Amino acid sequence: MSNLHPPRPSFFRDLSVPAVVAGFVAVLVGFTSSVAIVFAAAQALGANPAQTASWMWALGLGMGLTSLGLSLWYRQPVLTAWSTPGAALIAATQGFGLAEATGAFVACALLIMVAGYSGLFQRVMGRIPMAIAAALLAGVLARFALNAASATATAPVLVVAMALAYLAGRRAWPRYAVPGVLVAGIVVAALQGRIHLEGVTLAWTAPVFVMPAFSLPALVGIGLPLFVVTMASQNLPGVAAQRASGYEIPVSPVVGTTGLASLLLAPFGGYALNLAAITAAICMGREAHEDPARRYTASAMAGVFYIALGLAGGAVAGLLAAFPPELVAAVAGLALLGTIAGGLSTALANEAHRDAALLTFVVTLSGLTVAGIGSAFWGVVAGSVALAFQRR
Repeated sequence: MSNLHPPRPSFFRDLSVPAVVAGFVAVLVGFTSSVAIVFAAAQALGANPAQTASWMWALGLGMGLTSLGLSLWYRQPVLTAWSTPGAALIAATQGFGLAEATGAFVACALLIMVAGYSGLFQRVMGRIPMAIAAALLAGVLARFALNAASATATAPVLVVAMALAYLAGRRAWPRYAVPGVLVAGIVVAALQGRIHLEGVTLAWTAPVFVMPAFSLPALVGIGLPLFVVTMASQNLPGVAAQRASGYEIPVSPVVGTTGLASLLLAPFGGYALNLAAITAAICMGREAHEDPARRYTASAMAGVFYIALGLAGGAVAGLLAAFPPELVAAVAGLALLGTIAGGLSTALANEAHRDAALLTFVVTLSGLTVAGIGSAFWGVVAGSVALAFQRR
């Protein structure tokens, strides 16, 4: 019998210290930047502490297993995340119980599977020019660079020390620039007494099953809007990030897999999983590995850290929360500088698409939200309209 898949390189041979650090930074940024919104969403539905912990179990395992499995299968960086705008939408809803919301989560997961496995979402993404995709990526990521600069106001010594470590690392040891930034930040924060480990508790997280209850109001009020914001505000920039970084990862099976994982984990609190954009860019940049073919190890390691987050939610959550917010903002902004520069360079390279790309970048960077849909979607709309006018 012929071998359907050619021999693949060893994961451990491809693995490097920068890739491990990039995976850790991606999880650190993804968790600390939005976990409070996820907690608020669970509490808005009346979840008790055990059920809220089960949400972290489900989301951590979902993100970890899909990131690890898809990255190893395709040998390309594939990183998934929970739907942050989806959590915000859930947190703002009223009048629904946890069982009804779980039924809506199941419906949303089925819609994601249909959009993915049918190829419909891939056909939509295929119509977006590379300049628009690159501008979208740059606009999404530039906000983190601005946050890093703003953090100087509240922690000048910490942020400046990390910036200097980045500049020195880029000159002396480019592959280890971001690990150097993280180490410098931890050392300075520890010397300032800003690393708080008292919140770390060693305990395994237990899943709690919630039987879904299906109702039309919940399907219309939670399920359908959750699907729309997840696809438009999360999966769309996630695919754009991959394309702008030079990776042609099959869109349909990957998006379909996130829907399948969401379906299996919905009764435990896995409300919606999707492709990551911001944290994925950390794993797809040059800082993760000089060789683009080996950057999949960074997203795979992020998957390992996410699995740890799900299994030992209390301990890992306490460890990640021990870092000051300025450290997280600075390491995210500095780690993404190279990707931002590459995105802008690609976006503005074609003069025929330059105006549309610039408009996409500005609208995306603005943080505009209309009808619960974030600026990433509206940036693509603005750029597409501009291109249509230019072609006419």
